Parts: sequence; structure tokens; C-alpha cells
Amino acid sequence: MQLNLAVPSPLQYFSSLVESDEHFPLLEAAISLAQDEYPDLDVQQVLGDVDQLLARLKRRLPADAPALQRLRALNQFFFHDLNFGGNVNDYYDPDNSYLNAVLRTRRGIPITLAVLWLELALGLGLNARGVAFPGHFMVKVNLPKGQVVIDPFSGQSLSREELSERLEPFRQHGGSPGDEFEVPMGLYLQSAPPREIISRMLRNLKEIHKTQEDWQRLIPVQDRLIVLQPEAWTEYRDRGLAWAAHGEPERAMADLEIYLANAEDALDIDAMAERLAQLRQGRH
Repeated sequence: MQLNLAVPSPLQYFSSLVESDEHFPLLEAAISLAQDEYPDLDVQQVLGDVDQLLARLKRRLPADAPALQRLRALNQFFFHDLNFGGNVNDYYDPDNSYLNAVLRTRRGIPITLAVLWLELALGLGLNARGVAFPGHFMVKVNLPKGQVVIDPFSGQSLSREELSERLEPFRQHGGSPGDEFEVPMGLYLQSAPPREIISRMLRNLKEIHKTQEDWQRLIPVQDRLIVLQPEAWTEYRDRGLAWAAHGEPERAMADLEIYLANAEDALDIDAMAERLAQLRQGRH
């Protein structure tokens, strides 16, 4: 008897990983994003590579090492010995978002470096989390004597003053000048759930492909965003517009119809209805 075991597509595999918030394998889901660009990628092999790094790191520490010693050993290993850091020369290279490439080059953007660092931190038993800080993803570790916030791009530990400084450009977009209300720092340092981290990784890729008008690469990113957040209606709109630009009016119309049926209070309803009408008339 012949068994016909169909290999899941990259999108089907991704869907199975992100189905549940309770069992959300952050590292595996993050690695799998590269399958659109690297179809032959062996996700399990990359997971194994990270496991080997963790094993190397653990050999440096006594089993009963206190949390601060574990954190120092991790930062020494990750940022100095392995020389992981930000890709300052080519920040917008899509490879910075693919963990297999980041492991190879040791260069990435804050969020991909953070995902790798977090996996090692959690493997050491540290109470570490990602932080969706405005404009720049961070990581934090809760230690017995307080919290440490680290910039994964540089490995630098940041004081409250430095964090406050980094917030300034974003705070100025908020309330009116002289407004006494200020959002407490703690709100900016809340833990980012895995689904939010993967979404932010995908939105980074989306921005790169959109800027380059690379619709062929943008559409699979949109597919993943919709799987990840099925009720994020603007992602249907954006995929529809990408399909239209890519010369696929039928698919574009289907997505724009979903958007118009659900995004009732959106400011661009009229513009999108007009775009849909143009597509129906065959004006691509």
C-alpha cells in the first residue's frame, strides 16, 4: 500500500504553528518566515543550530549559577564571542528578517536578534521577554534586584533616562504641547506576546517589499499576516492592492470586497470602493 503523505505548503505549515496562543513556538514560527525566500530551508536544522549554541553556552555555567551571572554569560557569548549585532550597513536587506541568514551572517535587525537572544535566555532559565518598544524592539530580563532592558541591536543595557530619551520622538506625536499627561514608562516596557512579535517581523518585510514595489514577494507576506490575524481587515485591503498591482484583478477584487464588507468606519472606504469599481470595469 502506498502512502500519499502530502508535504504541507509553507503557508499551511505556518498556519499550524500559529493556530494557538497557548502553544505558540516563537522561534520555529520566526524561522519559518524565510521559507518564502528559501524554499529548501530545513526549519528543524535551524532549530538544531540554535540548540547547539545553547548547549555551548550552558557548558560555560555551573548549574546553580545565579540569574545575574547567567545574564552576563549570555551577553558575553551572544554579543562578543559570537559577535551578533545590528546590520548597520544594510538595515533594509530582507535577509535581516530571516533567522537562517541572521545565524549565518551574525547580523540582523533588533527584532530578529531579540528572537535568537530570547531563545538562549529562556534556555538558561532567565525570566526574559520581548518588548515592542516604539521604533526599536527591545528585550528585558527580570532579576531578583530589578529589571534590565537591553537593546539587542548593540547589546547595551539601557537606563530609564536612556529609554526616556529614545521615547522623545514618539512622545512628541502625542498630546498637545504642555500637556501634563505622560504615558508611564512601564506601559512601553510591557511584554510582547509571540503573535505580536511575528506580526512585527512580517510588517518589517511588508514595508521593505512595498517600498520596492516587489509585489511577488509582498503577497506571501500578506498571506501570512492574514493567517496570523484573520480579522485585521486592512491586511486584506493591502493584499488586494498588491494583487491588483501584480496584474491579478480577480484576486484583488475578492480581497477588496472582504475589506469593504468589514471595515465600516475606515477613512478610505470611498477610495477603495472606487478602486474596486475600476477593477470590475477592467481598468487595472
